[in-house]
Amino acid sequence: ELVDGPHASRITPKALERWEERVEAIFAGKPYDMLDAALSDTVAKFPVDIQPFRDMIDGMRMDLVKARYNSFEELYEYCYRVAGTVGLMTTPVMGIAPQFTGEIEETYSAALALGIANQLTNILRDVGEDTYRNRIYIPLDELERFGISEEEVMSCSLVSKDGVTDERWRQFMKFQIERARQYFKMAEDGVMKLEENARWPVLSALVLYQQILDSVENNDYDNFTQRAYVPKWKKLRSLPTSYWMVIQNNLQNLS
Repeated sequence: ELVDGPHASRITPKALERWEERVEAIFAGKPYDMLDAALSDTVAKFPVDIQPFRDMIDGMRMDLVKARYNSFEELYEYCYRVAGTVGLMTTPVMGIAPQFTGEIEETYSAALALGIANQLTNILRDVGEDTYRNRIYIPLDELERFGISEEEVMSCSLVSKDGVTDERWRQFMKFQIERARQYFKMAEDGVMKLEENARWPVLSALVLYQQILDSVENNDYDNFTQRAYVPKWKKLRSLPTSYWMVIQNNLQNLS
Protein backbone atom coordinates (compact mmCIF):
# COMPACT_ATOMS: atom_id res chain seq x y z
CA GLU A 1 0.00 0.00 0.00
CA LEU A 2 2.84 2.39 0.80
CA VAL A 3 4.52 2.09 -2.57
CA ASP A 4 1.56 1.43 -4.86
CA GLY A 5 -1.28 3.14 -3.01
CA PRO A 6 -2.42 6.78 -2.72
CA HIS A 7 0.71 7.81 -0.77
CA ALA A 8 3.15 6.20 -3.18
CA SER A 9 4.69 9.51 -4.23
CA ARG A 10 6.03 9.98 -0.70
CA ILE A 11 7.93 6.70 -0.70
CA THR A 12 11.33 7.05 -2.32
CA PRO A 13 14.48 4.91 -2.30
CA LYS A 14 15.86 7.33 0.29
CA ALA A 15 12.80 6.85 2.50
CA LEU A 16 13.19 3.08 2.33
CA GLU A 17 16.87 3.41 3.24
CA ARG A 18 15.79 5.36 6.32
CA TRP A 19 13.27 2.64 7.18
CA GLU A 20 16.02 0.05 6.90
CA GLU A 21 18.26 2.08 9.21
CA ARG A 22 15.48 2.28 11.77
CA VAL A 23 14.86 -1.47 11.60
CA GLU A 24 18.54 -2.14 12.21
CA ALA A 25 18.47 0.29 15.15
CA ILE A 26 15.36 -1.37 16.61
CA PHE A 27 17.03 -4.77 16.63
CA ALA A 28 20.10 -3.17 18.18
CA GLY A 29 17.91 -1.88 21.01
CA LYS A 30 18.07 1.75 19.88
CA PRO A 31 14.53 2.77 18.84
CA TYR A 32 14.03 6.13 17.15
CA ASP A 33 10.61 6.98 18.63
CA MET A 34 7.72 5.51 20.64
CA LEU A 35 6.44 3.45 17.70
CA ASP A 36 9.87 1.96 17.20
CA ALA A 37 10.10 1.36 20.95
CA ALA A 38 7.00 -0.87 20.79
CA LEU A 39 8.64 -3.08 18.17
CA SER A 40 11.92 -2.98 20.05
CA ASP A 41 10.10 -4.29 23.12
CA THR A 42 8.57 -7.11 21.04
CA VAL A 43 12.00 -8.02 19.64
CA ALA A 44 13.36 -8.18 23.18
CA LYS A 45 10.55 -10.45 24.41
CA PHE A 46 10.12 -12.83 21.47
CA PRO A 47 12.53 -14.68 19.13
CA VAL A 48 11.81 -12.41 16.16
CA ASP A 49 14.38 -12.47 13.36
CA ILE A 50 15.41 -9.33 11.51
CA GLN A 51 15.67 -10.90 8.03
CA PRO A 52 11.91 -10.85 7.19
CA PHE A 53 11.89 -7.12 7.98
CA ARG A 54 14.79 -6.53 5.62
CA ASP A 55 13.08 -8.65 2.98
CA MET A 56 9.84 -6.68 3.28
CA ILE A 57 11.67 -3.43 2.62
CA ASP A 58 13.28 -5.05 -0.41
CA GLY A 59 9.75 -5.94 -1.56
CA MET A 60 8.83 -2.28 -1.38
CA ARG A 61 11.89 -1.49 -3.47
CA MET A 62 10.63 -3.93 -6.09
CA ASP A 63 7.42 -1.92 -6.39
CA LEU A 64 9.44 1.22 -7.10
CA VAL A 65 11.21 -0.28 -10.11
CA LYS A 66 9.20 -3.28 -11.31
CA ALA A 67 5.76 -3.11 -12.94
CA ARG A 68 5.66 -6.51 -14.69
CA TYR A 69 6.36 -10.11 -13.66
CA ASN A 70 7.39 -12.52 -16.37
CA SER A 71 6.77 -15.74 -14.44
CA PHE A 72 5.25 -17.08 -11.26
CA GLU A 73 8.74 -17.56 -9.87
CA GLU A 74 9.26 -13.80 -10.09
CA LEU A 75 5.84 -13.12 -8.61
CA TYR A 76 6.42 -15.58 -5.77
CA GLU A 77 9.56 -13.68 -4.75
CA TYR A 78 7.54 -10.46 -4.63
CA CYS A 79 4.68 -12.08 -2.68
CA TYR A 80 7.16 -13.52 -0.20
CA ARG A 81 8.78 -10.17 0.39
CA VAL A 82 5.67 -8.04 0.82
CA ALA A 83 3.36 -10.57 2.50
CA GLY A 84 4.99 -13.90 3.31
CA THR A 85 7.38 -12.05 5.57
CA VAL A 86 4.45 -11.01 7.77
CA GLY A 87 3.82 -14.63 8.69
CA LEU A 88 7.49 -15.10 9.58
CA MET A 89 7.43 -11.94 11.70
CA THR A 90 4.28 -12.81 13.64
CA THR A 91 4.66 -16.55 14.24
CA PRO A 92 7.29 -16.13 17.00
CA VAL A 93 4.93 -13.70 18.76
CA MET A 94 1.85 -15.90 18.48
CA GLY A 95 3.84 -18.95 19.47
CA ILE A 96 3.76 -22.62 18.54
CA ALA A 97 1.64 -25.10 20.54
CA PRO A 98 3.75 -26.79 23.26
CA GLN A 99 2.24 -30.17 22.38
CA PHE A 100 3.29 -29.89 18.74
CA THR A 101 6.02 -32.47 18.21
CA GLY A 102 6.75 -31.95 14.52
CA GLU A 103 9.34 -29.76 12.87
CA ILE A 104 9.01 -26.06 13.71
CA GLU A 105 9.68 -25.32 10.04
CA GLU A 106 6.25 -26.79 9.23
CA THR A 107 4.53 -24.00 11.14
CA TYR A 108 6.68 -21.32 9.57
CA SER A 109 6.04 -22.79 6.11
CA ALA A 110 2.30 -22.60 6.78
CA ALA A 111 2.62 -18.98 7.94
CA LEU A 112 4.56 -18.17 4.78
CA ALA A 113 1.90 -19.88 2.67
CA LEU A 114 -0.83 -17.74 4.25
CA GLY A 115 1.04 -14.57 3.33
CA ILE A 116 1.51 -15.81 -0.24
CA ALA A 117 -2.18 -16.76 -0.49
CA ASN A 118 -3.30 -13.37 0.82
CA GLN A 119 -1.10 -11.47 -1.62
CA LEU A 120 -2.17 -13.59 -4.58
CA THR A 121 -5.78 -12.85 -3.58
CA ASN A 122 -5.04 -9.12 -3.46
CA ILE A 123 -3.51 -9.31 -6.92
CA LEU A 124 -6.46 -11.20 -8.42
CA ARG A 125 -8.94 -8.81 -6.82
CA ASP A 126 -7.12 -5.67 -8.01
CA VAL A 127 -6.21 -6.47 -11.63
CA GLY A 128 -8.30 -3.62 -13.00
CA GLU A 129 -7.17 -1.10 -10.40
CA ASP A 130 -3.53 -1.96 -10.99
CA THR A 131 -3.79 -1.12 -14.68
CA TYR A 132 -4.40 2.52 -13.69
CA ARG A 133 -0.98 2.44 -12.04
CA ASN A 134 0.57 0.76 -15.12
CA ARG A 135 1.07 -2.45 -13.18
CA ILE A 136 0.42 -6.07 -14.10
CA TYR A 137 1.29 -8.48 -11.31
CA ILE A 138 -0.15 -11.63 -12.87
CA PRO A 139 2.61 -13.56 -14.69
CA LEU A 140 3.03 -12.59 -18.34
CA ASP A 141 4.05 -16.08 -19.44
CA GLU A 142 0.81 -17.49 -18.00
CA LEU A 143 -1.21 -14.82 -19.79
CA GLU A 144 0.48 -15.90 -23.01
CA ARG A 145 -0.32 -19.55 -22.26
CA PHE A 146 -4.02 -18.66 -22.18
CA GLY A 147 -3.76 -16.58 -25.35
CA ILE A 148 -4.09 -13.23 -23.58
CA SER A 149 -1.92 -10.23 -24.39
CA GLU A 150 -0.57 -7.60 -22.04
CA GLU A 151 -2.37 -4.99 -24.10
CA GLU A 152 -5.73 -6.65 -23.51
CA VAL A 153 -5.18 -6.54 -19.77
CA MET A 154 -4.05 -2.90 -19.80
CA SER A 155 -7.05 -1.85 -21.91
CA CYS A 156 -9.43 -3.82 -19.64
CA SER A 157 -11.00 -5.23 -22.80
CA LEU A 158 -11.39 -8.77 -21.47
CA VAL A 159 -14.81 -7.83 -20.13
CA SER A 160 -17.16 -6.32 -22.70
CA LYS A 161 -19.15 -3.13 -22.20
CA ASP A 162 -22.16 -5.39 -21.69
CA GLY A 163 -20.38 -7.10 -18.79
CA VAL A 164 -19.57 -10.35 -20.62
CA THR A 165 -16.30 -11.96 -19.55
CA ASP A 166 -13.98 -13.29 -22.25
CA GLU A 167 -13.76 -17.08 -21.97
CA ARG A 168 -9.96 -16.95 -22.12
CA TRP A 169 -9.92 -14.67 -19.09
CA ARG A 170 -12.45 -16.85 -17.30
CA GLN A 171 -10.23 -19.92 -17.71
CA PHE A 172 -7.12 -17.95 -16.79
CA MET A 173 -8.73 -16.71 -13.59
CA LYS A 174 -9.91 -20.20 -12.65
CA PHE A 175 -6.29 -21.33 -12.88
CA GLN A 176 -5.06 -18.42 -10.75
CA ILE A 177 -7.75 -18.87 -8.10
CA GLU A 178 -7.05 -22.58 -7.81
CA ARG A 179 -3.39 -21.87 -7.10
CA ALA A 180 -4.26 -19.28 -4.46
CA ARG A 181 -6.57 -21.79 -2.78
CA GLN A 182 -3.77 -24.36 -2.71
CA TYR A 183 -1.68 -21.92 -0.69
CA PHE A 184 -4.62 -21.28 1.64
CA LYS A 185 -4.89 -25.04 2.15
CA MET A 186 -1.19 -25.26 2.99
CA ALA A 187 -1.68 -22.45 5.50
CA GLU A 188 -4.77 -24.03 7.07
CA ASP A 189 -2.81 -27.18 7.84
CA GLY A 190 -0.50 -25.12 10.06
CA VAL A 191 -3.01 -23.00 11.97
CA MET A 192 -3.74 -25.68 14.56
CA LYS A 193 -0.03 -25.93 15.32
CA LEU A 194 -0.05 -22.42 16.76
CA GLU A 195 -0.62 -21.56 20.41
CA GLU A 196 -4.30 -22.10 21.26
CA ASN A 197 -5.13 -18.39 21.68
CA ALA A 198 -3.74 -17.58 18.21
CA ARG A 199 -5.71 -20.18 16.27
CA TRP A 200 -9.13 -18.54 16.03
CA PRO A 201 -7.95 -15.09 14.84
CA VAL A 202 -5.58 -16.59 12.27
CA LEU A 203 -8.12 -19.09 11.00
CA SER A 204 -10.79 -16.38 10.84
CA ALA A 205 -8.52 -14.19 8.73
CA LEU A 206 -7.77 -17.14 6.47
CA VAL A 207 -11.46 -17.97 5.97
CA LEU A 208 -12.44 -14.34 5.40
CA TYR A 209 -9.74 -13.77 2.82
CA GLN A 210 -10.67 -16.88 0.87
CA GLN A 211 -14.15 -15.43 0.50
CA ILE A 212 -12.69 -12.68 -1.68
CA LEU A 213 -11.86 -15.40 -4.21
CA ASP A 214 -15.48 -16.57 -3.98
CA SER A 215 -16.58 -13.03 -4.78
CA VAL A 216 -14.33 -12.88 -7.85
CA GLU A 217 -16.00 -16.06 -9.06
CA ASN A 218 -19.47 -14.70 -8.28
CA ASN A 219 -18.63 -11.66 -10.42
CA ASP A 220 -17.93 -14.03 -13.33
CA TYR A 221 -14.21 -13.24 -12.97
CA ASP A 222 -14.77 -9.58 -13.82
CA ASN A 223 -12.04 -7.88 -11.81
CA PHE A 224 -11.83 -4.99 -14.24
CA THR A 225 -15.15 -3.23 -13.69
CA GLN A 226 -16.22 -4.87 -10.42
CA ARG A 227 -14.40 -5.03 -7.11
CA ALA A 228 -14.73 -8.30 -5.23
CA TYR A 229 -15.59 -7.75 -1.59
CA VAL A 230 -17.13 -9.67 1.29
CA PRO A 231 -20.22 -8.08 2.89
CA LYS A 232 -19.99 -7.39 6.61
CA TRP A 233 -22.82 -9.79 7.41
CA LYS A 234 -20.96 -12.59 5.67
CA LYS A 235 -17.78 -11.80 7.57
CA LEU A 236 -19.64 -11.91 10.87
CA ARG A 237 -21.36 -15.15 9.92
CA SER A 238 -18.04 -16.86 9.24
CA LEU A 239 -16.55 -16.08 12.67
CA PRO A 240 -18.55 -18.73 14.61
CA THR A 241 -17.68 -21.27 11.92
CA SER A 242 -13.97 -20.60 12.37
CA TYR A 243 -14.35 -20.78 16.14
CA TRP A 244 -16.11 -24.13 15.93
CA MET A 245 -13.35 -25.50 13.68
CA VAL A 246 -10.82 -24.62 16.38
CA ILE A 247 -12.98 -26.17 19.12
CA GLN A 248 -13.39 -29.36 17.11
CA ASN A 249 -9.64 -29.62 16.67
CA ASN A 250 -9.06 -29.10 20.39
CA LEU A 251 -11.60 -31.80 21.26
CA GLN A 252 -10.00 -34.24 18.85
CA ASN A 253 -6.64 -33.67 20.51
CA LEU A 254 -8.16 -34.41 23.92
CA SER A 255 -9.80 -37.66 22.80
